[in-house]
Amino acid sequence: MQFGIMMRGHHDRNEDMTRRFAELCEQVRTADRLGFASITKGSHYSTDPWQSFQQLPFLARMTAEGPNLRVNAGIILLPLHKPLDLAEQLATIDIMSGGRLIAGFGLGYREVEFQAFGTTQRERVRRFEENLEAIKRLWTGDRVTMTGSHFALRDAICSAKPVQQPHPPIWIGANADAGIRRAARLGSCWYINPHNTIASIRRQMDVYRDALGQAGKPPPTELPIRREVFVAATHEEAVRVSAPYLMQQYAGGGRRPDRGVRRTRPRPVPDRYGGRGSRTDHIARPGDGRKPHRDEHPMVRHAPDAHPGNDASSCGGGFPEGARGTLRRPAMTRRHASARPQQAESGNRP
Repeated sequence: MQFGIMMRGHHDRNEDMTRRFAELCEQVRTADRLGFASITKGSHYSTDPWQSFQQLPFLARMTAEGPNLRVNAGIILLPLHKPLDLAEQLATIDIMSGGRLIAGFGLGYREVEFQAFGTTQRERVRRFEENLEAIKRLWTGDRVTMTGSHFALRDAICSAKPVQQPHPPIWIGANADAGIRRAARLGSCWYINPHNTIASIRRQMDVYRDALGQAGKPPPTELPIRREVFVAATHEEAVRVSAPYLMQQYAGGGRRPDRGVRRTRPRPVPDRYGGRGSRTDHIARPGDGRKPHRDEHPMVRHAPDAHPGNDASSCGGGFPEGARGTLRRPAMTRRHASARPQQAESGNRP
């Protein structure tokens, strides 16, 4: 089992981003020293009311801060981009890192992003598949001639080829069954999302296995899963510190509750994130003698209890104000990942 860390994505509008960047660099150096396997950086644009570092330049810098860590672009909103640009940028990072890049791709879902890039959600699946085909061809071939719905390549080349051959691993994020089948057909593996319930993941693993069989592909050599965890000395402390941030992030609670902006009554965690409408009272306590409810939100407890076939797991995220502490090595067990306040992610090596 491998563990990795997803770096904090959002920072309050009033925070000093120079200071936040220095802290993230320190976290990456610490994760590298403690033997974590990877770091992950997500991608969004126009993140109001938060500030955010852009994904690819951030990861390029972190290749030097964590020389032993894989760098996971997880995920790139592929339909927003042009394939030649992405192929060359990602190949450059793979070279800079000595072959440690993971290329994570997904569809995206925010209307503000599609509009800003001159496209629509209706076009996203077609653009995703066209871009991915073009990127693979640019990475693995010599000259590429291909016409897509939003680009035209004429004897185009990728100016620098990636170190990993035939190309860096392609992790495809997907929530719906159709997306999972697409991941089986086009990717190195399915990148399992952080908010589906364990019951849903079990069912969708069957979808994924069936799709692999239909595509004539063997099981993947690694199967990554991202989960959200928050670790504190006690269950009560974990709930106390993390609950306001859960409500803000997932239930539309607005700005941070301790900043006096948009104070709102905490709302239940939505069902799509595993909640059952009861805020935090349904969350299992470690060692309380009962199994977590199948629909519970996975955030405030020890890491996932049931990863289908997991052989690798990783933890990642940022430290909210008032919750920062020393990053610690997680318990390296097959079914348990424990870390400081972080988002958790797993990548399996059977």
